[in-house]
Amino acid sequence: MSQQLNGKQVAILATDGFEESELSEPRKAMQEAGATVHIVAPGKEGIRAWAKTDWGDTYAVDKSLDEANPADYHALVLPGGLFNPDNLRQDEKALTFTRHFFEAHKPVGAICHGPWVLINAGVVQGRTMTSFPSVSQDLKNAGAEWVDKEVVVDSGLVTSRTPKDLDAFCSKLVEEICEGKHTNQHA
Repeated sequence: MSQQLNGKQVAILATDGFEESELSEPRKAMQEAGATVHIVAPGKEGIRAWAKTDWGDTYAVDKSLDEANPADYHALVLPGGLFNPDNLRQDEKALTFTRHFFEAHKPVGAICHGPWVLINAGVVQGRTMTSFPSVSQDLKNAGAEWVDKEVVVDSGLVTSRTPKDLDAFCSKLVEEICEGKHTNQHA
């Protein structure tokens, strides 16, 4: 078990309706690499997962958006699902929290529909990214170059399409967090 992320803190920003594997698998990979991982959500109460075709487990929230300081974290992860990013992209506190990571040149990972949050945060223009196929036109309309690959890395921004891509997503996410700040990461 590698401890390459010892001393790193990572925020996973999510709310009800996140795709369960897209939160649980990256969290596990980052914890196994030595990171401290916090689930950050709009409220303090637990958030409920969507597990492929029905509601899944409820996950404890470590910090609410009101309590969490993005400066305390080395990286951000945005899981997908339909309900989760659709709600977060309409939450100005979530968008402000997200923008911090780009402004501070920190690694960010987004999978599936997670890039919706990035679109509304105004941080995708000029970036090469992937996502769930139905989000591709949204990304193109926001100025990103969309490609159909299991994982895409663009200056600290890691994106993937679906839970089938989680192995590649988690591997690249750990690698980018280990590398630290990326000067070409931008808002």
